[in-house]
Amino acid sequence: MATGGGLIPLSEAPPVVMKPGDLALVLLANAAWSLNFLAGKAGVEHFPPLLFTALRFAILLFVLLPWLRWLPGKMRQVLEISFLLGVLHFGMIFVGLKASGDIASVAIASQLYVPFSALLAVIWLGERLDHRRGAGIAAAFAGVLVIGFDPTVLAHLDALAWIASAALVMAVATILMRRLVGVSVFALQAWIGAVATPCLLILSLLLEQGQMAALHSASWLNFATPFYSAIGASLVGHGIVYHLLTRYPVSLITPLLLLAPVLAVIFGVLLWGDVLTWKLILGGVMTLVGIAVITVPPPRAVPG
Repeated sequence: MATGGGLIPLSEAPPVVMKPGDLALVLLANAAWSLNFLAGKAGVEHFPPLLFTALRFAILLFVLLPWLRWLPGKMRQVLEISFLLGVLHFGMIFVGLKASGDIASVAIASQLYVPFSALLAVIWLGERLDHRRGAGIAAAFAGVLVIGFDPTVLAHLDALAWIASAALVMAVATILMRRLVGVSVFALQAWIGAVATPCLLILSLLLEQGQMAALHSASWLNFATPFYSAIGASLVGHGIVYHLLTRYPVSLITPLLLLAPVLAVIFGVLLWGDVLTWKLILGGVMTLVGIAVITVPPPRAVPG
């Protein structure tokens, strides 16, 4: 209903309603991503982390071979993104999981890619940063600092450094992906697998030990961890989100994905034995609230 000035607040405009089936898909994607932290933690407890990451992308590459095609005029961007995400980001994520004493702090700290992306967009793309989003960025970083004083995290600060570095690399890749058009999510993931698998195998041979022993002693359950990380997290999780982004606004989908780190914390407590302290809870809430402020657009006036 129009007001006297001919404008109505966005909160009074007809909302975009998500169908129950699509809402169930959002929940499935969040669950798939949150369980990936558990699969990754279990996987790097048996496999060296770089070898685990290489196995993950080898599986992904095998499944997505039909999408591995030359992309004229876009290969430089695709290869840059593939190296950043496949080799650096995921390599550091799983190294950080190996070094960490819990899952909860990793799941929360990995979300730092959102404020990092916002800051890089200001530097590289010339976007403006208003006071609201600036406060969200400050809250997110302050929350991670609070998490760093948790006793379990304090004993594994190297893990927090790896995860924060991985988030920064993810932010750089995110900026590059915003400039990449006409490439499907499966084609990009196929190239990530093609670039990451040999690079990570070489890095594993150079930097790690015990690869053959880990492979020979691995049970089917051990091999299930990189399989789930490739299929469950990448194909199912990213596939669902890509599908939903073709049907709904980004501003509707993105906030719903904040459920993933929350579920990861819950699963870490219930299935991995993580202990939640007040510092971890407070820091987690501060970080996720800050990220929500960054990603959720403020109410605005629209034509009546």
